[in-house]
Amino acid sequence: MIRIAVLLSGGGRTLQNIVDYIKEGKLNAEIAVVIGSRPDAYGLERAGKEGIETVCIPFREYKEPGDIEGFSKAVNECLSGFEIDLIVMAGFMHLFKADEKWSGRVMNIHPALIPSFCGDGCYGHHVHEAVIEYGVKVSGCTVHFADDVYDRGPIILQSAVSVRYEDTPETVAGRVFEEECKLYPKAIQLFADGKLEIVGRRVIIKD
Repeated sequence: MIRIAVLLSGGGRTLQNIVDYIKEGKLNAEIAVVIGSRPDAYGLERAGKEGIETVCIPFREYKEPGDIEGFSKAVNECLSGFEIDLIVMAGFMHLFKADEKWSGRVMNIHPALIPSFCGDGCYGHHVHEAVIEYGVKVSGCTVHFADDVYDRGPIILQSAVSVRYEDTPETVAGRVFEEECKLYPKAIQLFADGKLEIVGRRVIIKD
């Protein structure tokens, strides 16, 4: 069983999905701590209801003048107080520069097929609006190892969904989230099983 830390900024739907997978015996993991970047993030309340330890590190305290280094240092210092195998970003809206010891042990999920519709400023609803506007026929989600550049780290898994003419950003978002709920736990379990190996920009999934 691996111990994970979850970083979030919002409602915590992805956190809840991971909790549910663990409860159902589908994911061999334990959540050691949930770190929120906003005091009003409902994900912190969700975690508390599950008896999971929570910590809030308000990004707004570092936002002027965009002190990513200071914010990342605070998160890293918090993480160092826990026994953690994997850091899981679950709707974490900020760049996080993890300490070197976490290299290859930070995961993120993005609601599009990287390298399309990704990068700084392309998150959440903005992604699905861009997908509709561009007129692509396929979108999806990507689980990747995170580094210190938005959405750049090596790709672990991807899943595609169709984009229909009558779709809205909301309907695409719903379809993509259904895939996210399956894909993220799968990637975490592959990590727990020791089946992921990073070779350059590629992630090998071992048998």
